[in-house]
Amino acid sequence: MDKVKEHFDEEAEVFDKTILKLIPFYNDMIGAMVSAIPFKNSKPIKVLDLGCGTGNISKAVKERFPDARINCIDLAERMIKATQLKLSAYDDIEYHVADFSKFEFTDGYDAVVSSLALHHIATNEEKKDLYTKLFSALKEGGVFYNADTVRGSNQYLDKLYDEKWTSHMFKNLPEGEVTGKWIPKHEEEDFPVKILDHMDWLRGSGFKNVDVVWKFYGFAVFGGKK
Repeated sequence: MDKVKEHFDEEAEVFDKTILKLIPFYNDMIGAMVSAIPFKNSKPIKVLDLGCGTGNISKAVKERFPDARINCIDLAERMIKATQLKLSAYDDIEYHVADFSKFEFTDGYDAVVSSLALHHIATNEEKKDLYTKLFSALKEGGVFYNADTVRGSNQYLDKLYDEKWTSHMFKNLPEGEVTGKWIPKHEEEDFPVKILDHMDWLRGSGFKNVDVVWKFYGFAVFGGKK
């Protein structure tokens, strides 16, 4: 996690431009996740944003739920500062510089959301433990949705997912940057798993109505309800 923190501290200032070059259909992915939150737009929901980055997800939540109260957590201080700047018009958002895999959450959340963050958790046991903690943090009827990178369910699909991702990057970035920076960072810092494993772990933690909301090869939005 120290290397992840260093990486995102460095990238915070250019994150919003870079993410579109790195992630296929990034805005569609975020839109799909926020649209899956099953409450009326006028409800003053309480939301936890894990690995908030520069605040793109929280901003999308506030645009749909103007009265939402949001807790933003990120490991990188510069990311939190970028989020504070982006969401400076709102006074109902709390910010925490912390490792969400070790953070002690309060309870009573209507929704927990996360984007491109949970794949940094190194072990499957830690991922499962986090799902259990998030289930406890939700109100009855609350939801958790994760927009993240996933592995293929077999070797062929795994290779296909990687090829689709690298093809997207090669269209937007110099080849040397892709092969010399982003792919090595992915291999060193990321620990994605099969989406079917995520769904099994979510059910095992108590979630119901577990489903895939959106998917493009190795990128998916999935989650469930308490």
